[in-house]
Amino acid sequence: MTGPLALVGGAEWTDGCTFDQALIDAVSATEVVVLPTASAYEHPDRLVDGAEKWFGTLGVTVKALMVLSRPDASATENVDAARAARFVYLAGASPMHLRSVLKDSPLWDALVEAWNGGAALAGSSAGAMVLCDPMVDQRGGAFTLGLGLLSGMTVVPHHDTWSEEKVHRTQQLAPKGLVVAGVDERTALVRSADGGWTAEGAGAVSIWRDGADVGLDALP
Repeated sequence: MTGPLALVGGAEWTDGCTFDQALIDAVSATEVVVLPTASAYEHPDRLVDGAEKWFGTLGVTVKALMVLSRPDASATENVDAARAARFVYLAGASPMHLRSVLKDSPLWDALVEAWNGGAALAGSSAGAMVLCDPMVDQRGGAFTLGLGLLSGMTVVPHHDTWSEEKVHRTQQLAPKGLVVAGVDERTALVRSADGGWTAEGAGAVSIWRDGADVGLDALP
């Protein structure tokens, strides 16, 4: 049985992200391993500072894995830390960079191993997008390859900030049968260890398949 999984719509580690405490409790985590990989070119140290402040209020510490380039994803200390983690968080910014660093890497294998072993895994914005295959290309709302932890669905993060035109384009371009989940900021689509899905946090989640509104039961 896998651990819990959270697909966060962005604005992570801010008021309204009530699901973080639930994830900590679900796996009895005392530490959260944070990967600022997607923010490699956008002050990743500041992102880590934000994580430390937020999770400090929840009573847990943060271990930052400064995996900023492809070689970092093969470093033994990073791979071992990911494999041993109880809660791993992939932060947001550039999904393309995050994918290029993690795809087919020892670190990615370790993350999947940890999750399959019962660890909690959360991804926000870019971190949520890359976990799916296909993933939405934020540059135009079309689709590209993801890391494939989840298949048959894709995530539109920051859904409450997207234009109606961009959302409609994404729905039109979605392959037949693909479930598209629009997740607002400070909101998470959470998959429990038993496979059930819930929407949690400050905003809303919208689910479509073949352009029609469907419910959480449609998620794989």
